[in-house]
Amino acid sequence: MKTEKQKMLAGEAYDAWDTALYAERIVCRKTLQQLNNSIPDTSEWRDAINQLIPNSENAFIEPPFRCDYGSNIQLGENFCANFNCVILDVAEVTIGNNVLLGPNVQLYTAGHPLDVKSRVEEGVEFGKPITIGNNAWLGGSVVVCPGVTIGENAVIGAGSVVTKDIPANVLAAGNPCRVIRVNINDE
Repeated sequence: MKTEKQKMLAGEAYDAWDTALYAERIVCRKTLQQLNNSIPDTSEWRDAINQLIPNSENAFIEPPFRCDYGSNIQLGENFCANFNCVILDVAEVTIGNNVLLGPNVQLYTAGHPLDVKSRVEEGVEFGKPITIGNNAWLGGSVVVCPGVTIGENAVIGAGSVVTKDIPANVLAAGNPCRVIRVNINDE
């Protein structure tokens, strides 16, 4: 029988208030507190990022930052997140090299059933992974919904809500986000 964490990582319905998962989130909150109370480029700041997110040695995360677990986030080289980034990582979040996130960017892997009983009374949740390709730039206040892939070199305009996959080498914007220009790197 699978644990709630195994179900969560497999994208299956799971109990979000499972005691083991809750305990992991509390550990994450303590590390986030250290990160969010530190000054960038200090040893305390770097230690918190490295403790929170595996293989994040050269990531730049401007506090404050929020996530569920941190351990489900994979960052490429030269990652930069501006103020108030939120990554709900109940499923894997894979971010390529040289990715820039503007202020208030939110990546949501978590989803909930439409059924009231499951959602409210039983605390059921599920997750779908998010992937962001190399060299992508997400402008301020972009929201990326569960299960979305953003292609490499894509630029997402500020305030966009990305509900579907965005191909590589495009400028996309809006709510819902849609492609505005293609082949932006051919100019």
